[in-house]
Amino acid sequence: MLSKLDALLAQAEIILSDGQKQQLLLYIRLLDKWNKAYNLTSVRNPEQMLIRHIMDSIVVNDHLQGQSFIDVGTGAGLPGIPLAIVRPTSRFTLLDSLGKRIRFLRQVRHELQLDNIETVQSRVEDYVPLAPYDGIISRAFASVNDMLSWCEHLAAPGQGLFYALKGTVPETELAMLPEGFDIESVIRLNVPTLAEERHLVVLRRR
Repeated sequence: MLSKLDALLAQAEIILSDGQKQQLLLYIRLLDKWNKAYNLTSVRNPEQMLIRHIMDSIVVNDHLQGQSFIDVGTGAGLPGIPLAIVRPTSRFTLLDSLGKRIRFLRQVRHELQLDNIETVQSRVEDYVPLAPYDGIISRAFASVNDMLSWCEHLAAPGQGLFYALKGTVPETELAMLPEGFDIESVIRLNVPTLAEERHLVVLRRR
């Protein structure tokens, strides 16, 4: 698995420490173990998890701005856990409404010794942060319209950015943005060995 990860990182031109690589591989092992009982992801093969979960998450890293992020509807911790590993000086809140997912994430935090994450069990509409976030991140969470409507209160006006990880460009969703939001950029992402399209949609609240 380490050689497979090394090859994927090389193709993506991402440099990580040995410690970070070991954390990513331990996360995959935990996800594979817990998935059998908790059904956290439909991806069952650990090597596919490297591509579809780890690489699919960390290719976003260079496009993030700021130090505080919330991963809404994080599920099994994606993309929050991989990003927290490769971005150790940033802080990540992982929010999900299901207790079984939060229990898994707390175990991951403990075993990987990730001091830069916190877990929150809540519906996103009900969660009130102590301070606004620099970035609100979602992956396979909701439509862009719903994401912005439900998460609007998490970012400071004119400052926080919204990052929606998508497959193909959601043209219809982007044509129906709620009032008060602008498209900052739409970035095509390259996930090594993954034939499917991946895009990052970055939006800003006025």
